[in-house]
Amino acid sequence: MSRPRIVVVGSGFGGLTTVRHLERRIPEGAADIALVAPHDYMLYSPLLPQVASGLLTPQSVAMSVHRLTRRTRFVPGYAVGVDTRERTLVVRRPTGELAPCPYDRLVLAPGGLTREFDIPGLTEHAYGAKTLAEAVLLRDHVLSQLELANDSKDPQEREERCRFVVVGGGYTGVETAASLMRLCQEAARRYPELRSVIRWHLVDIAPKVLPELGDRLGRKALDLLRDLGIEVTLKVSVREVTADKVVLTDGRALPCRTLIWTAGVSPSPLMETVGRPTLRGRLEVGADLSVPGLPDVFAIGDAAAVPDLSSDDSAYCPPTAQYAGRQAATAAQNVVNSILGRPLREFRHKDLGLVVDLSGSDALARVLRFDLSGLPALGVTRGYHLMSVPSSTARARIVANWGIRALTGGETSRLGFADNGRPSSFVANERVDYLDPEAAQKEGARLLENERARHGG
Repeated sequence: MSRPRIVVVGSGFGGLTTVRHLERRIPEGAADIALVAPHDYMLYSPLLPQVASGLLTPQSVAMSVHRLTRRTRFVPGYAVGVDTRERTLVVRRPTGELAPCPYDRLVLAPGGLTREFDIPGLTEHAYGAKTLAEAVLLRDHVLSQLELANDSKDPQEREERCRFVVVGGGYTGVETAASLMRLCQEAARRYPELRSVIRWHLVDIAPKVLPELGDRLGRKALDLLRDLGIEVTLKVSVREVTADKVVLTDGRALPCRTLIWTAGVSPSPLMETVGRPTLRGRLEVGADLSVPGLPDVFAIGDAAAVPDLSSDDSAYCPPTAQYAGRQAATAAQNVVNSILGRPLREFRHKDLGLVVDLSGSDALARVLRFDLSGLPALGVTRGYHLMSVPSSTARARIVANWGIRALTGGETSRLGFADNGRPSSFVANERVDYLDPEAAQKEGARLLENERARHGG
């Protein structure tokens, strides 16, 4: 094969890391490497709650693809279908038109979308906390509610605007609730009359928060949240959402104009277009990360069901950034091996631990077999984030932001993103029209034929 075409989908932990490993392993000019993604940056999502609270600037967690790669061709747009017969990826460009992206090897790492549930009013009124735009907007919205409440003399309106409900007791929900509660505490210095009115709620259908941390640290997390003034309600979910009310499954109706939805992530619908078995939406792959029956296609990250060979119970790898980044190294090596006709490697990784940053000086960490809390956990947590961020420029920005906050305090001014009223919900923000497997095959063949005709065969 002369100059193989390698296409990687997704600029997240899995996709961008795969591209960087490929650039190291493949001599310049020996292959054409392309990265397909809707945005030309890698989002370091674990720190999004700190962007929502204003502790970090948006640029601190958005690392330019162009600065982190040297010879990868960036293809802007969403991958919406895979034509495995013609070896063509169907890409929906920012203009809305479809375009073909032929491949000889394909690595799928598209990540996931915020999980939806059939709850009346959810898709119209809930705010998301998964994307950079949502984090920036969320901060503006929370501060806007406090400003409007302070300007109102109506007790009912004040209560609605000063109550915030976060759904989801995982990392995103816990960190978002804690970070934004601290933002409200800072803002309340300007609005002393609101201090007794501001209410934050965290609800989850599960019996405990952060179950991955174990019972001891889970209870510690619960205590820290309640010490912050956050009301935590477990074994409860949302029954209905309206513009000024959230109804819970325990029968309570909370006057509220802000519901933040962080109740899990569902795999990208792109995986269903491949036409191979999936496990709850995640594309099933072998231990070598290749798709059974499609030796030229590999899948990693949130949207791939990867066997966990380090587990004794035949489980699958958890959809975390830690695993996606390490799967990327194996995927890149196996892409090279498959081109050169060498045996493929199996993916193996032992979980190194988990970290949770609750802003301020509160943090929790499970490192190998050790449970940490307080300042030791804070040091480990922030050290881990700095090591995981792939850009030295971003690291400098993050450290500078943390230092500025520690020395001068936070800012509680809005940036104007919520001035024209609220945008559509997280469902509309993340919606993309994907193709079904049959349509992907037809569209891929048609686009490829058009491309050949345009270039004279």
